[in-house]
Amino acid sequence: MALLSCRLLLPFVLLALFQFQTGFSSLKKHHGHGHPQRGKPMFQTNQSTCALFAGTWVRDDTYPLYKYSNCPLIDAEFNCQMYGRPDSDYLKYRWQPLNCVLPRFNGLVFLSKMRGKHVMFVGDSLGRNQWESLICMISASAPKMQTRMSRADPLSTFNFIDYGLSISFYRAPYLVDIAVVGGRRILKLEDIYANGNAWRTADVLVFNTGHWWSHKGSLQGWDLMETGGKYYKDIDRLVALQKGLRTWANWVDTNVDRTKTRVFFQSISPTHYDPSEWSAGATAMATKNCYGETAPMTGKTYPGTYPDQKRVVDEVIRGMHVPTYLLDITMLSELRKDGHPSIYSGDLSPAQRANPGRSADCSHWCLPGLPDTWNELFYTILFY
Repeated sequence: MALLSCRLLLPFVLLALFQFQTGFSSLKKHHGHGHPQRGKPMFQTNQSTCALFAGTWVRDDTYPLYKYSNCPLIDAEFNCQMYGRPDSDYLKYRWQPLNCVLPRFNGLVFLSKMRGKHVMFVGDSLGRNQWESLICMISASAPKMQTRMSRADPLSTFNFIDYGLSISFYRAPYLVDIAVVGGRRILKLEDIYANGNAWRTADVLVFNTGHWWSHKGSLQGWDLMETGGKYYKDIDRLVALQKGLRTWANWVDTNVDRTKTRVFFQSISPTHYDPSEWSAGATAMATKNCYGETAPMTGKTYPGTYPDQKRVVDEVIRGMHVPTYLLDITMLSELRKDGHPSIYSGDLSPAQRANPGRSADCSHWCLPGLPDTWNELFYTILFY
């Protein structure tokens, strides 16, 4: 154990140099939950020198890992190439962590090591983004394999029949339950068991939440919040997020068998609606969001605002008893202002596409694209 502790210490010293002490303090506590093989080098270097979530984006023409045309399950809202995105350089970048190289994703290795298992993504459409990406990446390694897809709400499942592997997405944007009472949607900040019953049998759980907590007006997914036995028209959204996440954390600590199930949490996926965050001259430019962005930011830090929700996630995960690995994709995704569907989404009408200032999607991510990197990191943590 002493050797493992020494190995784990140095990456977090390196991470501190990038001034993300709050976010990475959680990673420091949980980084060991990747279960690396002791005595075996991690990736192409010693594990002690590798900080997975700090690094840079480098051009790599061997990417992307699959073609959109070979993965028909990609939702229209993520399928940027199919819906007319004219540039493709955004597909040609690989994440380069500090002082190490990630192992290249191998779908056959994933299938072999996860034979007979059930992997479940739980959360909002950012979780669905990652779920679809993983299926496409695995399928590219075994294009003729027998598969079966079942789509429903809230649960959709893709089965790799030859390996007995099922990969599911369970839609629960807040993780906690929503009940309809008297025609009104009640967001129950202290109740999760209606949703949680669907997650109990999974061997690997990947949770996410965040974006829906800030929605207002027609995008708001609830009419009243319930907490402490009382109903509220609204409360501070970060407080609500914290209450909901504590309910989720208590469910995990109470119901997950740590000897059988591995738990991950996808950190907050950033948006790029304010170009002044990455370009000092943006106020004088015509662009109003990520539309027209075709390259990632250079360097290792994001000059804009770090999501407040990230601090809440970090704090809650640090207090958990069941080992929960924070898949800390926030910073590396902040640098990818070029990775969003923008107006190249099948969910937009021609009139909407003609008005990118109002309609561009700078929240989700193109597939192929950035979520493939999230899954390369997920793959690395699972198996190395």
